[in-house]
Amino acid sequence: MEVDCEGCAGCCVDWRALCDPSDDQEHDGSRPPLDDVFNLVPLTREDVRAFAEAGYGDALTPRLWTTADREEAVTVDGRDLAAVDGKPVFFLGLRKPPKPVAPFGTDPRWLPTCAFLDPATLQCRIHDADVYPEECADYPGHNLALGAETECERVEAAFGGRRLLDDAPPEDVDAPLLGPQAIGEKVFCYPDPADLAGVVDRLVADDLSRADRAAFVGVAAAGSPGTTEVAPAVRERYEALARAADSWAGRSVTDWEARTAAAPDPALAATVEEARGAPPTPGWDA
Repeated sequence: MEVDCEGCAGCCVDWRALCDPSDDQEHDGSRPPLDDVFNLVPLTREDVRAFAEAGYGDALTPRLWTTADREEAVTVDGRDLAAVDGKPVFFLGLRKPPKPVAPFGTDPRWLPTCAFLDPATLQCRIHDADVYPEECADYPGHNLALGAETECERVEAAFGGRRLLDDAPPEDVDAPLLGPQAIGEKVFCYPDPADLAGVVDRLVADDLSRADRAAFVGVAAAGSPGTTEVAPAVRERYEALARAADSWAGRSVTDWEARTAAAPDPALAATVEEARGAPPTPGWDA
């Protein structure tokens, strides 16, 4: 795909506070997510395993949905959660702590931003790494293949300029996982709804613990394509990896959250992320 990402990162930053979009399909509809995260990238089962094995299990976070259809719901913490066979469905994405960013030529501001985005260069720190998510690599190809609006176009509409320079989907883009074929590959089923008591409340309050997130990592990594089953030994292994994770990305989340009363200076990334081992980004060609 030919896109102009310099100074943008619209797909990595929750920029609604800068120019509130007129629609929010991600949180509308009959199954709105419990969280308020914008553009949460769904990770595949293989993505989840790769992140956990690389020590990044502490940078992942789950999304669950509510539903008004009681026949497909399971109730936890007083909320009707979308479920399959009585098991709450979820996917895993990358955490979005507040970071001091200045997208689209705006002044720096604290905005929810992907844990792996360098706020100074607005580039992904893992773009060339083995753990780079499949969905990020294909974006915005899937949107174009489905005839769905891209974040590039939303940024264009709100701030002007051209971001989407090529509006034809790539011929080699993988088919998006939709419907039943996504189960066990990108959408997972939590096998023990009772174990989520208290967890759902913490998710809504944006106060999940390391153990909470690790439990979802274990289930997703142990998913079985096309089914709601999980492999117990695989689940245990990847949950343990996520619990033990102590990556620069995970530790930076806590630091960023503690700094939001300070002036939003993107240069803080050198202290918060790079000093903890975050890889540099190449910058933009002149």
